[in-house]
Amino acid sequence: MPQPAAEAHIAPSVGSLPADEWDALTGGNPFVSHAFLSALEDSGSVDAGEGASGRSGWRAAPVIIRGEDGKLAAALPAYLKGHSQGEYVFDHAWADAWARAGGEYYPKLQIAAPFTPATGPRLLTNDAALAPLLLTAAEDLCAQMGLSSAHATFIAPEQLPLFEAAGWLTRSDIQFHWENRGYASFEDFLATLSSARRKNLRKERAAAQEGVEIRRLSGADIRPEHWDAFWHFYQDTGARKWGTPYLTRSAFTLLGERMADKILLVLAFMGDKPVAGALNFIGPEALYGRYWGATVDKPFLHFELCYYQAIDAAIALGLSRVEAGAQGPHKLARGYEPVQTWSAHYIAHAGFRRAVADFLTAERAGIAAYQMELGQHLPFRKG
Repeated sequence: MPQPAAEAHIAPSVGSLPADEWDALTGGNPFVSHAFLSALEDSGSVDAGEGASGRSGWRAAPVIIRGEDGKLAAALPAYLKGHSQGEYVFDHAWADAWARAGGEYYPKLQIAAPFTPATGPRLLTNDAALAPLLLTAAEDLCAQMGLSSAHATFIAPEQLPLFEAAGWLTRSDIQFHWENRGYASFEDFLATLSSARRKNLRKERAAAQEGVEIRRLSGADIRPEHWDAFWHFYQDTGARKWGTPYLTRSAFTLLGERMADKILLVLAFMGDKPVAGALNFIGPEALYGRYWGATVDKPFLHFELCYYQAIDAAIALGLSRVEAGAQGPHKLARGYEPVQTWSAHYIAHAGFRRAVADFLTAERAGIAAYQMELGQHLPFRKG
């Protein structure tokens, strides 16, 4: 077993590390898997290694600790960031304030699954004694490279105390997740809703399914032409939301090659032509909705592909929840409940840290009130 005095190092990329050793630390979460992170690197969606383009503003800097046997014992999925895009935890106001005070907020260190607002482990280790060393390594990296801060986003709740114990500032936000309470079918879930809401969901599903064939594809059933169609959907949605889509076309091919069994692609067809799609990833306990797009404007098709099909699939797969991604109070009416998500932040400058801490104290009260308010509008039957 590695000793507490083990030293941390920065690797040039996740792809440069042995996949079996990395994955042994992840608990099966798809978004910190070697396949996912190396696909982002190899596709140019994030930058890694010598000669990388720098296009993305995400440069891979995984922090690793090796055991006495030379194998990976702990790791951080970490990136040097030159902006705050693709994070879904917004710190633009912090960056602006630090710049007005004469400081340089960027580059910063981001501990995350790039472009992915889904909860998961950020301290990758099977040895609890090494978790604090990873956080110390992140702090040391900030000092050595002159980074303003380090940020760990969408932390698995069970890891939050580790960040708090290290003195990192914690921040919460709201997402909407569907919880599987032992349902045997979608109808079982519908039975828990109020009568009016139950009727409304049935009408939405019927309208969305009229005139289209919906297929759920995974593993070898996902073929290159399906990725071609989904790339078209993704580009359209990405251009409207972000200006420039985060993932390159080759990212989807590589994800399909490396982790197709962890992917659920839901496509709507009119005849033989795909007209809309939703991309999901399958974890040990959850189904994670990530991207969606369409070339037709069909009422409720978005809800059907992204929310209702995800519920159907989660029930069939025996998963405990669906995490449907960022944003979306409209998910509330469709049985997705408000839950807190967490991030943790290390601010190197003491004065700036105090200002951020004050901001977070005020923000936390607002988030709690918002969650309570949302809870009053859940669609479930009373009593």
